[in-house]
Amino acid sequence: MRDALSPAIAMARHPLALAAGLALLGGLPVAAFGQATQQVEISAQPGGDTEQRRRDPVARTVYGREELDKYGDTSVSDVLKRLPGVNMQAGNPRLRGLGAGYTLLLINGDPAPPGFSLDNLSPGQVERIEVTRGPTAEHSARAVAGTLNIILREAPRSRQRELGMRLGYQAWAPTLAANGQWGDRDGRLSYTLPVAVYQWRGQADTFSDRRSLDVNNAAQQLRVNGLDQFWGGGFNLSPRLSWKFSETESLNLQLFAQRNNFNNRGFSDTEVLQGAAPTSVNERFVSGGHWQMQRANLQWVRRWGGGARLEVKGGGQASRSEFRNLTDGLNSAGLPSLARDTTGNNRELSLTSGGKFSQPLGEAHTLALGWDVEYKRRRELRSVIENGAQQLLGYDGQPFEADVQRSAVFVQDEWELAPRWSTYLGLRAERIAITSAGGDGTLLNTSQVVTPIWHINHKLSATGRDLVRASLTRSYKAPELNALMARPSLNSSYPVSGANPQIAPDRTGNPALKPELATGLDIAFEKYLPQGGVFSIGGFHRGINGLIRNQTSLLTVPWALVPRWVSQPVNLAGASSTGVELELKGRAEELLPAGWAVKGLSLRASASLYRSTVDGITGPDNRLEQQQPWSATAGFDHVVGQVLSGPHLTYGASLAWTPGYRTQQSNDQAQTTVQLRTLDAYTLWAISRQTSLRLAVNDLLADGTRNLTELQPALGDLQSTLNSRSSRRSFQAGLLVKF
Repeated sequence: MRDALSPAIAMARHPLALAAGLALLGGLPVAAFGQATQQVEISAQPGGDTEQRRRDPVARTVYGREELDKYGDTSVSDVLKRLPGVNMQAGNPRLRGLGAGYTLLLINGDPAPPGFSLDNLSPGQVERIEVTRGPTAEHSARAVAGTLNIILREAPRSRQRELGMRLGYQAWAPTLAANGQWGDRDGRLSYTLPVAVYQWRGQADTFSDRRSLDVNNAAQQLRVNGLDQFWGGGFNLSPRLSWKFSETESLNLQLFAQRNNFNNRGFSDTEVLQGAAPTSVNERFVSGGHWQMQRANLQWVRRWGGGARLEVKGGGQASRSEFRNLTDGLNSAGLPSLARDTTGNNRELSLTSGGKFSQPLGEAHTLALGWDVEYKRRRELRSVIENGAQQLLGYDGQPFEADVQRSAVFVQDEWELAPRWSTYLGLRAERIAITSAGGDGTLLNTSQVVTPIWHINHKLSATGRDLVRASLTRSYKAPELNALMARPSLNSSYPVSGANPQIAPDRTGNPALKPELATGLDIAFEKYLPQGGVFSIGGFHRGINGLIRNQTSLLTVPWALVPRWVSQPVNLAGASSTGVELELKGRAEELLPAGWAVKGLSLRASASLYRSTVDGITGPDNRLEQQQPWSATAGFDHVVGQVLSGPHLTYGASLAWTPGYRTQQSNDQAQTTVQLRTLDAYTLWAISRQTSLRLAVNDLLADGTRNLTELQPALGDLQSTLNSRSSRRSFQAGLLVKF
C-alpha cells in the first residue's frame, strides 16, 4: 500500500501532501467525497468548449451554453443523444456501453437521486454538461465507465429573461410544456430562477412468448399480447443566488425541486398453447403515483493572494415516492381469479459536507486536498394484497430502513512539467458503511477503497493542437442499496404456495456484496482543427475484480413451503473490458474536400468498438451485461442565412445505431437483444435574436425493443422467453422568446 501512495506524495513536493499521505496510511475513515470544482469560463466565441477540453489535465469534455442553446432541444436527453460515446437507453446515459452503476450521473457534483430522469430536465435549466471518461481523485473515481455531471444554471452577470412554450403529440394525445428563466444582478447579489412544467404521453404494444414449466412441472407455452398506455406531468425549478462579499469572498445558494405524477393503464391477454393455464389469462391493470425531490446546497469560497483557494460546501436532499397498482384477472373459464393491490412508498434523506483547499506551488503547479462526508437514510414500505391476503407474510407491510455513511479524503497534484508535458496525480480513499433493519433482519456492510490515479499529457507541437493523453487509474463501483437488502420480490406468475421454474425466479438482495474494483489503462490522440473541429481516437482497458452479477439458485426460502428458484447478486471472480473510440466533428469546410464543402454545414460522427469477457462463464458471448459489441452515431446541422445579421434557418438530424447481440449470462442462460436505431430530426427558425421557432420529430424509425432469454439446464428441456415492446414517434413544436 505504501508503494502505491509514494509516487503521489513524492510528486506533490509539499508538506500538505505528505501530511495527507501519512494520514491515509494511519487509517483515517474514508469514503465518497464530492466534486472538486474547476473554474470554467464560458465564452460566446466559437470553440470555447473545445478550448476548455484541450486545456483540461484529464479527459473531460465540457458542453456549455453554446451547445445547449444551439439546436433548441427540449430535454437534456436530446442533448446527450448527439454527444460522442454517449448512449441513451430508457432515458439513462451510458458511457463505453456500460450503465447499471458503471456510469455515474451527478447533479452539481452530487449523485442523482433514485427516480430522477433527464427526460424531464430542460436544457434551459443547465449551465453546462461535463463528461469525464477517465477517473479523477474527485467523485468520478466512483465510476468505472465515466461520469456525467449536470451543472445547473448559474446566476447571470447581466439581466436574462426568456420564455419557451411547446406543443407536442406523443403516441395518442397532445402534450403541453413551458419553461422560463428570470435572472438579474442587484449590486453584489445576482440571482436566477429557471422554471419548467411539462407533460408526457406514451403507448406501447407488448408481446411475449414463454416456454417454461407450469405449476405441475410440465411443459408450458404461453403467448401474451398486451397494451401499455402511460402519461403524466410535472415541474422543476432550480433557483440560484450568489453573494459577492468582496473580490476574495463569495457565497452561493443552489436550490432544486422536482415533482412528477405518473399513470399507467393497460391489459394483457394470454393464449395457452401447451400445458396448464395460469391463474389468470385475461388481466387489466391501472396504476398511478408521484415522485418528488428537494435539494439545497450552500457553497462558501475564499481566495487569497498568490492563488490559494478554499471551498466549503454543505447540503441536504429529501426525496419521496408513492405508487399504487390495481390488477384484476379472469381465468380460462371467464371467472374472476385475481385481485392484486400493490402499494408502496419510499423516503430518502441525505446530508452532505465537503471542501477543497488548493495552493499553487508555482506558475504551473497546483496542489489540492479535500474531503467529503455523506449521511443518507432510506425508508421503504411495500405491500401486495392478493385475493384478500398478503402475498409475502412477514415482508409485506413491514418497513425497511437503511443508513449509509460515506466519508472520503483526497489529494491531487496538477503539474505542467515542461511546455509540452503535464501530469495529474491523485489519491482517493473512501469508507462506506451501510446498516439496515427490516423483515430480513439487520444488515451490516462495510467496505474501504483506495484509488491511486495518474494522468499524463503530451503536446506533439508547440501550438498544442495535437495532443496525446494516457492514464493509469483505479476506480470502483459500489453495490446499490437495493442489491444489498435481502428483501424478496416474488415472481407473481407462480404463487408462493408452489414451485417456480428456473427461468422465472424470485429476486432478493445480498448483504455480503463488496464493491467492484477496476484497474484502467487509457490512451488517446486528439487533434484540434483551426475552425473548432476535433478528431480523436483512443483505446481503453478495464480489469474488474469482484464483478457483481445475478445468479439463480434453487433455495429453501422463508417465504415459501417448497424450494424456489431465486436470483440474487453475487461477486464473481472478475471480468475485463477493452474498447476503441473514434470521434470526428467540425465544419464541412475543414472536414471535406473543397469541392464537396457546403457553407454553414456542420458534421459529427462517432464509432465505438467494445470487447469484454467474464471469468468463469463459457464463451463465446460471455461479455459484460448490456455492453453492445459496437455503436455508432452520425449527424449534421445546416445553417441557412446570416446568423449574426438576421433571421436564419437551421435544420439537422441525428442517428444512433446499436446492433443486435447475444450475452451469455451464465453457463446455462443467455439473452439476445435486437438492433436499436434512433433517428431524430429538427428545424429551428431564428426569427430574430430574441425569438425562435422549433419543429422536431423524435424516433422517426420507431424501432421497438425485442429480447430473447434462453435457459438450457444441464438436466431438462430448453426454456425461453421472448419479449417485445413497440415504440411510437413523437412530434413537437416550440417557441422561445428572450426579452
